[in-house]
Amino acid sequence: MTTLRVIVDQVIAPVPGGIGRYAEELTRHLIETAPAGCDVEALVSAAPPADMQRLRTLLPGLSGLQRLPLPRRELSLAWQAGLVGSAAHGLVHAPSVLAPLVKHNRETDPGRQTVVTVHDTVPWTHPETLTPRGVQFHKAMIRRAWKYADAVVVPTHAVAGALNEIHHFDGRLRVIGGAPSARLRIPVDADLRAERLGLPERYVLAVGTLEPRKGLVHLIEGMAHPEAPTDIPLVIAGPDGWGDVDVYGIAERAGLARDRVKVLGRVDDADLAVVYDRATVFVFPSLAEGFGLPVIEAMHFGTPVVHSDDEAVREVASDAGVTVARNPRASYPERLAQAVYQVVNDRVLAERLSIAGPDRARMFDWRDSATETWQLHADL
Repeated sequence: MTTLRVIVDQVIAPVPGGIGRYAEELTRHLIETAPAGCDVEALVSAAPPADMQRLRTLLPGLSGLQRLPLPRRELSLAWQAGLVGSAAHGLVHAPSVLAPLVKHNRETDPGRQTVVTVHDTVPWTHPETLTPRGVQFHKAMIRRAWKYADAVVVPTHAVAGALNEIHHFDGRLRVIGGAPSARLRIPVDADLRAERLGLPERYVLAVGTLEPRKGLVHLIEGMAHPEAPTDIPLVIAGPDGWGDVDVYGIAERAGLARDRVKVLGRVDDADLAVVYDRATVFVFPSLAEGFGLPVIEAMHFGTPVVHSDDEAVREVASDAGVTVARNPRASYPERLAQAVYQVVNDRVLAERLSIAGPDRARMFDWRDSATETWQLHADL
């Protein structure tokens, strides 16, 4: 039996974010698509029993769940220093840069390989949107990946090109994207959930972790701009991140009335499906991304999408959304306001986007991503 060992720590992180969803979905589908004679084992930091049980529930079919001796923070420091222990043995797949990377030789030890996933190059392009510790950790781990990883997975060709300019991975790079979760389905009690959430009849939607890189400040300022539609509120869904993004404080300073902003916080998949499905327009103003999963999730529900001109987001959205230039940054809110107004008030445009979106979303499938990941390990 050949066992693929997957690092799943990000799934139970305090703020899992897009990488946590990616790790969860990819691992689940690696289990489902495992070739004959192969299985999947998960590795996690010294998590409490409740988190261990949650992982077993989220990832049925694991051949094993190994709890490593170090907590998450200490584990990341140890692996950054190359102190990886037995975690580096066998076939290892890391859905993030948290990986047990050390020197090894596949020719003399053919059963040993390590594949790492690099989701973006934000530590180099937009370091101000991360914590200083986050910048240092990601740069250090990506350098270790350049030295020791057998292959590096990236979510888009945009990231592949940018990463290769930083470290020459060349033939070791493989583009494997994400996809909407199969768990994002409209529930039978959608009306009750919409009422409980207090969803307006029409609204502009933003989804993502509340942190500086997501560009929510620009969107809030845009919604307060004179060229934005005045009869439609902004709804924001997503957990708190770092940077103390005070949505209501930003809205007050921008001159956006409090009753035109609603913050839902973290919502479960069933609620999120309802929130996506009932939005008038979805806006993704992110300043820097490696993929932009919420864009594809919104398109999956046929919700018209407005997004930034980040290169990776443009690649994912193709021509199925309205693109807004981020620069010059001072006038970014105004351009967001104009784009939202256009979609809200142009029924023909909105209908075109609602048809193009699902067609684009169908290009992304988790089973395909998992199959390509198995093939990558087989190629090594």
